[in-house]
Parts: sequence; structure tokens; C-alpha cells
Amino acid sequence: MAERILVFIENEAGAALKNLHDEVSLRHTGSVVVSRPYPYPYGFVLHTENDDGDGLDCYVLTERALCRGDIVECEPIGLMEQLEDGEQDHNVLCVLPGEPRRVDEVVRHRLTEFVSHVFDDVPGRVVQAGPFDGPEAARRLIERCRARRNDG
Repeated sequence: MAERILVFIENEAGAALKNLHDEVSLRHTGSVVVSRPYPYPYGFVLHTENDDGDGLDCYVLTERALCRGDIVECEPIGLMEQLEDGEQDHNVLCVLPGEPRRVDEVVRHRLTEFVSHVFDDVPGRVVQAGPFDGPEAARRLIERCRARRNDG
């Protein structure tokens, strides 16, 4: 059985709204409109801290409707490297148990297009999608971010 992680859903697929949450209490703190709708449900891996001080970002590659505030058990299947204003801000790619485990050209294109243009309306903000890596890279980053959270 593949490793399972818990993901808190902040943003629903199809919505051009970025919700903000306190990542400890999970309390909703606000929302901002973004220039593109999210292609997949998006949130963060619970009990992690990435280099930017936030939880480790995560896309759930599913067609199932997930709502803001849902906590879902997922299996990491890949990693999309990303730079935001020159800083590392990678995203874990995961699936719900039992769903297809693939990061194909359609998924890569949808995610690259989204992250490249989601902040087009924010002057000076530059977001770049990098290479896509497999499940081992995702697991290593999750472990590093769990350790950082536990050390802090």
C-alpha cells in the first residue's frame, strides 16, 4: 500500500478564488480573486512546513468535487517544481486512493498553464513551473517539510 498523506483543501477546482487559512487552526482568514480558475482541488499537506514557512502545497488530481475545508487522505504520485518570485515553492501531486495514478501530458500542461498565469493581474509577481518529478521526489520533500515543522 502506498504512503498516505492528509491534505487540507483550500481552493476548489474550477474556482478563480484563492482562499487563505491559518494553517494551524485551519480557520478561513480571507479570499482573493485570481486570474485563472484552479484546474484541480488545491491545498496543503497537513503538519508540514515548506521553505516559505507555509504548509507544503498540493494538488489533488481528481475530477471528484472537493470543497474548501475538506481534509482528504491522498497518495503522493509526483512533484511539480515551482519558483515563485525566485523562491522554491514546489507542489506535491497526489490522488485519492483507488483513482488513476498518472501525471500525463494533459496534467502537466494544465498545471503549467495555471501556475504560469494565475497571478497575471499582480504586477511584478513571477511564477514558473519547473520539471515534474516522480513519487520518490514527492516523498522526500514531504519528509523534509514534516521534519522542519517538527523542529520549529
